[in-house]
Amino acid sequence: MNIGPIELPDQPLFLAPMEDVTDSPFRQICRKKGADIVFTEFISSEALIRDSDIAMHKMDFDEMERPFGVQIFGGREEAMEGAAKVAENNNPDLVDINFGCPVYKVVKKGAGAGCLKDLAMMERMAGTVVDAVENKPVTVKTRLGWDDNTIKIQEVALMLQKLGVKALTVHARTRAQKYKGDARWEWLKKLKDTPGLEIPIIGNGDVTSPELAKKMFEETGVDGVMIGRGAIGNPWIFERTRHYLETGELLPDPTVRQRVELCAKQLQLSVKQHGERYGVIIMKKHYGQYLKGVRNGKNLRMDLMQHDEMDPILELLYNFDEAEIHAVA
Repeated sequence: MNIGPIELPDQPLFLAPMEDVTDSPFRQICRKKGADIVFTEFISSEALIRDSDIAMHKMDFDEMERPFGVQIFGGREEAMEGAAKVAENNNPDLVDINFGCPVYKVVKKGAGAGCLKDLAMMERMAGTVVDAVENKPVTVKTRLGWDDNTIKIQEVALMLQKLGVKALTVHARTRAQKYKGDARWEWLKKLKDTPGLEIPIIGNGDVTSPELAKKMFEETGVDGVMIGRGAIGNPWIFERTRHYLETGELLPDPTVRQRVELCAKQLQLSVKQHGERYGVIIMKKHYGQYLKGVRNGKNLRMDLMQHDEMDPILELLYNFDEAEIHAVA
């Protein structure tokens, strides 16, 4: 599978862009664990054209993350044009447009999934970004539609392909669903069967295990699978899924020791990237997922949350007694 000049393996696995999650430290870990492409958090076009320190910091990356994409969102064509140029100048491997975020404060400005209410605006916005980005492929992430009455994902895909978009990721829910109910994979199959559609389609939604990734590939025919929430606290999902796709064999779940050591590694990377104060704060949302299913893990997490400096947190993690606290089924 190719996205413009980017060559990927068969059945590639993508890390979804997630707000306050997919910073550079987490992307580095997911790449080491087998993600084929990773993305930044979504970044406001208005913030980028104003040279916001926070927005620019979100684009910071390590070379080992490649291939990676910068994802931008916005509700004004002029801002999206400027942001696309800023993003390209940061030298990612691709620029991605978010047409799928369901959060009210985003859609009320016509951004994210708000564009699904006005496909003409989506067309103008996507065309503006494609024209603005000269040397990198442009991709899009969106949803099936605004609600059940506005599912036009096949028409949207053909429109984006005609504009020059090089790949399309579809979260198989409507904006009305947000993250509730089952993802509707049957629409991914319909999309792949669309006459004249040639760009790669990446499926997203409810892939939380190697078995479900394989099932999505087999049932829908998508070219790639994007994993979001299933990777938080569980970056092993990428290497375990790759092994399962290639061999049919399920690797064992990570041990408790492996979990706490990778959590410690991410904390160290986070402090290096963001400074100690902010790096520790960011990690607080990851502890619960790393310790999910661990007996007495809640108590350990509460202890970790009490600290605002890295060293005492590392001491708690490294001194974790696996002989006394084991993962539970």
